[in-house]
Amino acid sequence: MENHVTRLFDPVPNTDDAQPSRVAFWDQLPYYLKDLNLSDPLSDVRGSQKENVKPSRSKKAGRARDKRDADTPTADKPTENTATPRLQELKKEALQHFKKWQTVVHRRVGEISIKKSPDVQPGQNGHPSSGSKKRPPLNRKGKSTGPKVPATPAVTLEADPGLMQLYPPTPTSLSSMEAEKRCLLLHALVLLLLSLEGYNAYTRVLLLHVASSLHLPLRILAEDEVRVGQALSQVAKSIPPELLAPKKTEDGKTVKKWKASLVIPTGGVAGGLAGPLAEAGIGSVLGAASIPSTAAAGLLGTMSDNALVVGTLFAITGSRANGKMMEHYLKDVGDFAFIPLRGSIEDRLEIGKIAPESRRLRVVLGVGGWLASKAEDPANHWRCLGGRSEVYAVRWELETLTKLGSSFDTLVRSAAWSMAKKEIMARTSEPRSSSSNHPSVKANQAGPVFANLADGRWPAGLLKISKIIDNNWNNGMVRADKLGAALADVIMGKAQGERGVSLIGYSLGARAVYSCLMCLAERRAFGLVENAVLMGTPAPSDPMAWCAMKSVVSGRLVNVYSESDYLLGFLYRTSSIEFGLAGLQRVTGVEGIENVDVTAEISIHPRYQFLVGSILRHIGWDDVDREQIARAEAELSFHEEKLRKHEERRNAVESGRADLQKENDAGVISTRMRKKNKKKVG
Repeated sequence: MENHVTRLFDPVPNTDDAQPSRVAFWDQLPYYLKDLNLSDPLSDVRGSQKENVKPSRSKKAGRARDKRDADTPTADKPTENTATPRLQELKKEALQHFKKWQTVVHRRVGEISIKKSPDVQPGQNGHPSSGSKKRPPLNRKGKSTGPKVPATPAVTLEADPGLMQLYPPTPTSLSSMEAEKRCLLLHALVLLLLSLEGYNAYTRVLLLHVASSLHLPLRILAEDEVRVGQALSQVAKSIPPELLAPKKTEDGKTVKKWKASLVIPTGGVAGGLAGPLAEAGIGSVLGAASIPSTAAAGLLGTMSDNALVVGTLFAITGSRANGKMMEHYLKDVGDFAFIPLRGSIEDRLEIGKIAPESRRLRVVLGVGGWLASKAEDPANHWRCLGGRSEVYAVRWELETLTKLGSSFDTLVRSAAWSMAKKEIMARTSEPRSSSSNHPSVKANQAGPVFANLADGRWPAGLLKISKIIDNNWNNGMVRADKLGAALADVIMGKAQGERGVSLIGYSLGARAVYSCLMCLAERRAFGLVENAVLMGTPAPSDPMAWCAMKSVVSGRLVNVYSESDYLLGFLYRTSSIEFGLAGLQRVTGVEGIENVDVTAEISIHPRYQFLVGSILRHIGWDDVDREQIARAEAELSFHEEKLRKHEERRNAVESGRADLQKENDAGVISTRMRKKNKKKVG
């Protein structure tokens, strides 16, 4: 894991010959960004490299950079004095934070001592003596005559290829043990890490690497997390209501000592597990392999009998502080709240304020980009996320998102948009400059939409109706940035408790996630975010920014883009396209960024709302509801069928008007002739 943090800030080698780049206008980037080899794309599975790869040495990197700078213009020389110190400072602080956590884990592991069972008597050489166990007598053939014990069928668990690709395993002899022992070892490590009174992003990523190294499927860890989380949540139910409010003292440092010293009866045996933990079978796996309850309690530490410490893990304690925090953010972000997908309690729209059986060790926040109507539930499109995590939909700026959704619908149904899309597609076949350095050629490598962004050539008919959506979109962008700053404050304020958070967003929701990660990187808030998935992001693909974002994401950072998202390109036309657009192209030059091309599925921006679950399933998200995904895809088909019929009716009306105009022209002439004939006859 430490090597993974280090490699994030190392320059990525140029591989343009092996795989053509689709990034536009990199030559126009400021000089202080050019030391990152921006023109080379990363493989989608770059994150699958082994963790124990030796990082490049600074001397070799410096020689390579000096050689590269010798061939570049003089304007590129200040690179080392600007971008590199910034990255090196961020790298230094990220490593310092990681090593602090690493030291705590090493110290906790060193406290574990293994003692032999008292019923085993050692022999002269330290091995159990032959008389320590009574063996059944043997018959003449040398076979035992004791009672036959039915053999327990061996449990077979296949390794998870996807997990091993994302989190490369470390070779170890432990992977050859029986499946039960490997599962028990992973379970013991979960308990041991929980004894640190938290389950942050570093902890989760470490467990994923261990599960991969033990050749265990991801579901084993996920199911164990659910079981342990539910049991700990039951322990927290024993906290008296009067203790939920934070205790006021003159010295704030004594609050933690007061909580640690107060042990609330949890129905367990002294020195053993609390009642709910024992009932959940903590310390055993697969119903067979197990460790003594006292050993499990020793692994959990204070978590085994201190309900207040468990309450801190789930953000149960300090509810008044969370409430004041939400009131503060409502001043900047309208309608700001967290809607739980499962276990909601009346109108408690805060993280952690849910039914005990719905609490989990992991928290996921879903941020939407717009609403189709005022009556739409902001949580609808996040029900594709499964029940292994504690999922919340972020509610924000309902009026702004509703206006934006209405603008989307009006624009997409207009005849001007239909004609503009055909014109843009027709331009892709136009010949461009033969010079490979021409900006249009480089932009065309990123797809037809980015080519139009680079050229600034948008159909005149589309520009005339742009006022329908531009104002709502720009207003939403400003509000999304404010939401991102508020989310960063919420996460740093530990509203989720001592647990890691995963962030998922599409469209303006992805912009909010982008702003949130940038704020966390600026404040050096490491180890709080486990994963982040950004879909159709209206934000730059600047490697410097994405490197900073990745420094605060311990797990996966996924950029989902579509090269044919015409609407996103049109809406982003007034922004700084010289830094790229993440929703239209891959992010290059940064180690560990996963780029997922969904051009085949996303032909227009509003499709993201219906395909959130499908995209998450495609990228290997470990917890999705396939039935809900199927319903969302059916809803998308119904929506597009309505749109297709609308276009057919519109085309029929337009063609009918043309025919009617021709008929009317002929009818006017014939009518005049009849009138003249009548006058002659009269």
